[in-house]
This record gives sequence, C-alpha cells and structure tokens, in this order.
Amino acid sequence: MNISVELTLTPIQENYEPAIVNFIKKMRESGLTVKENPLSTQVYGDYDEVMGLLNREIKNAFEAIDRGLMYVKIVKSDRSEYAADF
Repeated sequence: MNISVELTLTPIQENYEPAIVNFIKKMRESGLTVKENPLSTQVYGDYDEVMGLLNREIKNAFEAIDRGLMYVKIVKSDRSEYAADF
C-alpha cells in the first residue's frame, strides 16, 4: 500500500534551521520520493518503508531540539505525480 505524507518540523527555539535542514537531508537520503516546498516536505512510498523512516527520523529530530512540533498529514495513495490543472 502506497502513502503520501506531508511533514512540517517546527522547532520552538533559537537557531532552529540546522534541525530542519538535517531532517530534510535524512528524508532525501532515504531513497524514497521526496518533494519540498517552503512550508513542508512530502514523502511518498510504501507504507511500511515511509512509516519506518518517519518513526526513526522524527525521534532523531525531537532528540536534537529542546521543544518543537511535527505536523503530519497522511493520505492513502501515491500523490507524487499530482499537478494542479487550473
């Protein structure tokens, strides 16, 4: 089963950028389809692969920050080819 996940890591601290950059780099290194925009990162792939990656890397990201939020949206389908038609 394929899923699409939208993620936004929001460290609540000074010097927040390194944590975000590191998290995005870990997503890129996964071998899964990853897309980024200024507000979020999207990861696409097999449910077990994506969720395994997120379980590991969200924990790592939280361990690297003092306080923070992770916004996660999950869709049961691969939306990586989506393009607006308007």
